[in-house]
Amino acid sequence: MAGWWYHGTAPQVAATVEILPGTTLEADEETVKSILATFEKAEEALTARDIDGIMAIYSRDYNYHGLSKSDMRRIWESLFANHRDLSTTHLFSRIVVTGPRSAPIAEVVCNGALFARSDITVQKTAIDSWYGESHYLAKEDGTWRIRGNSGERARALQFGTAPHPLF
Repeated sequence: MAGWWYHGTAPQVAATVEILPGTTLEADEETVKSILATFEKAEEALTARDIDGIMAIYSRDYNYHGLSKSDMRRIWESLFANHRDLSTTHLFSRIVVTGPRSAPIAEVVCNGALFARSDITVQKTAIDSWYGESHYLAKEDGTWRIRGNSGERARALQFGTAPHPLF
């Protein structure tokens, strides 16, 4: 997607949760819709500045390279304290659901960004962006929730990569 990575001010765009053409889908239509609903709920919570709504999309056992759900709450509280007009873009290129029906896990490969307007500069900028990042979700209490990375905590991230724990 040309122009995807931004330098400086981000464009004034509405939130996007989209399945790209040619996306690998290894899940039924109902499951795909419910996974998309998780990201749409996150966007609604961002717009409303609803920290509890944001936290509801994270799994009880969330762990992303050592960051816990309580760590995520502190990060989001800081973002809300220093920014406004938060929005995201999630462009999915792969959705694969594995595991038993009683405890399925979804891997959602995504290109995306988190945008916000700084209270200091008043400009809307990209707070975070990611390319080919895997979001791992688990089904808890009938709802898909973000669980973190795929497994064991890496000793160090691969050169040129950065963690993207927000989603």
